Amino acid sequence: MMVCMAGLEGVEQPRPHAGAAAARWMTTGEDEQSFKALELYGDPADGEVRLPSRPESAAAARRLALCVVTRQWGLSPQLAEYAVLLVSELVGNAVRHTGARVFGLRMLRRRGWIRVEVRDPSRGLPCLMPVHELDVSGRGLFLVDKLSDRWGVDLLPRGKTTWFEMRTSDR
Repeated sequence: MMVCMAGLEGVEQPRPHAGAAAARWMTTGEDEQSFKALELYGDPADGEVRLPSRPESAAAARRLALCVVTRQWGLSPQLAEYAVLLVSELVGNAVRHTGARVFGLRMLRRRGWIRVEVRDPSRGLPCLMPVHELDVSGRGLFLVDKLSDRWGVDLLPRGKTTWFEMRTSDR
């Protein structure tokens, strides 16, 4: 199964199961790009960062998530891989389906859990669709449902926040 992240269709991405890809840390180039994204947009662990609603913002959101999960929070490479994939899926939905000019990304940590939120101005609810083996799109929420411990949508007076939470093994 090939999993596509928003903005990287046709490029092989991390697969949602354990293996060598889950055990690697960021390369120096990824590290530099992540720190540049932090400088440009801010730290989603400190508060919501706003990104332009464009396909290329998925890459920035992935870099921000990777930096926070691996460098700031020191969590496992596999958890980081899953979190980055799910961030990409939520951002892809916000970019593709909401018509927004910007969206917000926020990351929270409490003992034993991380929570990632993507806020957009649309009140349209995402829909978890059945996924078939040969489907080439529409797997985003399916992946969120399978890889996160829980997820949901909070309606706001002006928009919504789509979120997922994952258990961590805190030291």
